[in-house]
Amino acid sequence: MQFSDFRFPLAFSQIGKHLPSPLASLPLLAMLELARRREWLVAPETLYGKSFLITIEDLGLQLRFVCDQGKFKPQMSSQSSAAPADVRLSALAVDFFQLASGMEDADTLFFRRKLKIEGDTELGVAVKYWLDASERPAWLNNLASKLAN
Repeated sequence: MQFSDFRFPLAFSQIGKHLPSPLASLPLLAMLELARRREWLVAPETLYGKSFLITIEDLGLQLRFVCDQGKFKPQMSSQSSAAPADVRLSALAVDFFQLASGMEDADTLFFRRKLKIEGDTELGVAVKYWLDASERPAWLNNLASKLAN
């Protein structure tokens, strides 16, 4: 089986659906904060004040967060029920990994219908350019290479 064909078993999505979004979002937010502090991923001002919903389909997770002056913070349930996220991205875990590691770009995943982008189109394009232009740390590139082989 090729790496890009990997899917988490259905049991994972059943568990993930029951995790509160702020709790489920913590690992992603910790990684984003680490990347921000190491200056691997510095949010452009166009993301400031915007809300995001990332759905990892095969894990059943919905990760909600906001960009607050360049820092990514969890979006609490009372905030998320008041208004939908500005941008909603959904894909399988492996597709998000390929995007984060630079193995695939957002356009390729989008046109293969592996990445769904909804909401503010202009903001979605800004996120896409930001991710594509961001330099990946060497350890992430090495991990991606090992998983691809």
